Amino acid sequence: MTMSGFETKAIHAGQEPDPTTGAVVPPISISTTFVQDKVGVLRASYDYARSGNPTRTALETQIAALEDAKHGYSFASGLAAEDCILRLLEPDSHLVIPHDAYGGTFRLVDKVHARQAMAYTAVDVHDLDALAAAWQDNTRMVWVETPTNPTLSVVDIETVAAFAHARNALCVVDNTFASPYLQQPMALGADMVIHAVTKYLGGHSDVIGGFVALDNDDIAERIGFLQNAVGAVPGPMDCYLTLRGVKTLAVRMERHCDNAEAIVVMLSDHPAVETVLYPGLATHPGHDVATKQMRRYGGMVSFTVRGGEEAALRVAQSTKLFTLGESLGAVESLIEHPARMTHASAANSPLEVDPALLRISVGIETVDDLVADLRSALDTAG
Repeated sequence: MTMSGFETKAIHAGQEPDPTTGAVVPPISISTTFVQDKVGVLRASYDYARSGNPTRTALETQIAALEDAKHGYSFASGLAAEDCILRLLEPDSHLVIPHDAYGGTFRLVDKVHARQAMAYTAVDVHDLDALAAAWQDNTRMVWVETPTNPTLSVVDIETVAAFAHARNALCVVDNTFASPYLQQPMALGADMVIHAVTKYLGGHSDVIGGFVALDNDDIAERIGFLQNAVGAVPGPMDCYLTLRGVKTLAVRMERHCDNAEAIVVMLSDHPAVETVLYPGLATHPGHDVATKQMRRYGGMVSFTVRGGEEAALRVAQSTKLFTLGESLGAVESLIEHPARMTHASAANSPLEVDPALLRISVGIETVDDLVADLRSALDTAG
């Protein structure tokens, strides 16, 4: 049966009923090894669970379908997925990353791969003049986040991908903030898409995982090799939890977006708030691009608090429904102070975050309760 609808793919891709029992939910395969009918002759293309697992195959089929990709690979975390992509580069290669990249991405590039002779430059990648100025003869990859974490900048994927391809470089897009429901980077020219499935794909703060989707057969073969050789793969229970979470992704994302839009209205009018960063605002510099390439504007909101860092810390520590914690994209709402939490690794670097900035991941609770909770916390900022 052909599956064209997003919701249909999320529920059915890779998840046929069990042929033996008829179970609607495919069983979780926890075996670490699989019988061989003869030496080197596999019964069902599995030999050892690091190399492949039926539950992992189901998940890889499911998420690849959501990105309309030929190939999909699951990893033990989002950073494990990123590490695999960076291992595609030769040691003397040059990489371009966003000047406001996720702190974990920056740490991986700066403290791990750059120590192995890979060079990088952090620039505002949506500015083609800045991108061109940063370009080197050995530039092999442009790393894109859109929207970015935590400043919610928006990058025109189609334009940057074309720029990279004209110079024989790859364009990789971290699609974690948008999810496949809101944005399809490969349809816009990206070569590879990365997800921290811990976030919106899993959606319930109970699983860590990463994912890479792509079409290129040769690169896919290399990624498959690295996935197996390095071994940073998810366990079957992690895969099952993600499979279950993804089934409700579409309906969850609609509620995340509805709630975020209502909160943005309140933030925009509150005297304790200096700046609201949300692509859905007409005043956001990336609003037009977001409107072009996204279905909606997402459930992530960032804002700066008047009074600087101390005022921001008071707000972050005063909410009752917004849980003070790292991560994002789950059913419950979270608030965090990036400069001291998720982006602490970028301190004293070009990617350092404004200490007055707070980032919220808007959950799917009753929106009036969320608005009231955040408003009450902001009242303490003065």
